[in-house]
Amino acid sequence: MDEKEFFQAVADRSGLSRQEGADLTRATLETLALRLSDGEVRDLALELPEPLRDSLQQGRGEMKIFGPDETIRRVRERTGLSESEAARGVRAAFTTLQDAVSQKEFGHAMSQLGKEYAQLVESTG
Repeated sequence: MDEKEFFQAVADRSGLSRQEGADLTRATLETLALRLSDGEVRDLALELPEPLRDSLQQGRGEMKIFGPDETIRRVRERTGLSESEAARGVRAAFTTLQDAVSQKEFGHAMSQLGKEYAQLVESTG
């Protein structure tokens, strides 16, 4: 999956425009990177196309602990979308990420996030 397909999948899943899907994707990946170890960010980035890899790596910094609601709040702040749009968008981005990377790598990332983040991944099958 290239970055354009990723953005379109996020847009389709969230019911937003392709540009909003791209903005949501970038904001979600940057926020996700704050929740993951540097090693996990690196491993996840290796499975993404270059522009998405860059977004994930831009978010790197000191690992912080916060839940799904704070993730949505941070994405909302970065994108200027409403709370419901940001919530749909974050779920769409997580679900698309699950489709775009290996099951093993996605599982590793989710294990660092914790069980409460499972609500951000829609069933794809």
